[in-house]
Amino acid sequence: MKIFLDTADINEINELSESGLIDGVTTNPSLASKSDKSFIDLIKEISSVIQGPISAEVTAENLTQMIKEADKLRKIADNIAIKVPLTVDGLKCCKKLSNDGTMVNVTLCFSANQALLAAKCGATFISPFVGRLDDIGIDGIDLISDILDIYDNYGFETQVLAASIRHPLHVLQVAKVGADVATLPPKIIKQLYDHPLTNKGLESFLSDWKKSGKKIT
Repeated sequence: MKIFLDTADINEINELSESGLIDGVTTNPSLASKSDKSFIDLIKEISSVIQGPISAEVTAENLTQMIKEADKLRKIADNIAIKVPLTVDGLKCCKKLSNDGTMVNVTLCFSANQALLAAKCGATFISPFVGRLDDIGIDGIDLISDILDIYDNYGFETQVLAASIRHPLHVLQVAKVGADVATLPPKIIKQLYDHPLTNKGLESFLSDWKKSGKKIT
């Protein structure tokens, strides 16, 4: 499973990119609004660090303006994926952009039927929101599984990008059902490293090594 970093914080991106684990970045208007940089400059800076897909979202609500914004964003770098909402105009925009060979991430997906429409419009990624469904008592993992079943039935190449990941258990669950990508906030990625037995084991190993008086160099 690919791991994308869900943030617009360039410091977090720089830090976590050094791990070699980050396959791409997703941003959205809420995340980008926290930056003191212009959106264009922000995406340029991210693209200078990350080689994989970088999702940059349009903020227009009608097709004409969506295309204008998308044209500006996709000129920034070859690895920009234009992020569009799962609306009628958003899917029209997806179809036009994908026909031109542009990567498109269709976001705010909350049903398998919506995901079917996005795949038929040529979406590169579909972003079902796991955590937000859980918040209203619907199993977000079931949605990921349903979308994967539908895509397998018809050979759609759209990648399922699990979004709104709230905790490490979500990561395990979406990986088990076979999501192509999970986009994770920096906090969640850092939590994946942690286990009390790892920390305890390392402490024990280093204590024994120190007592031995031995050195590697």
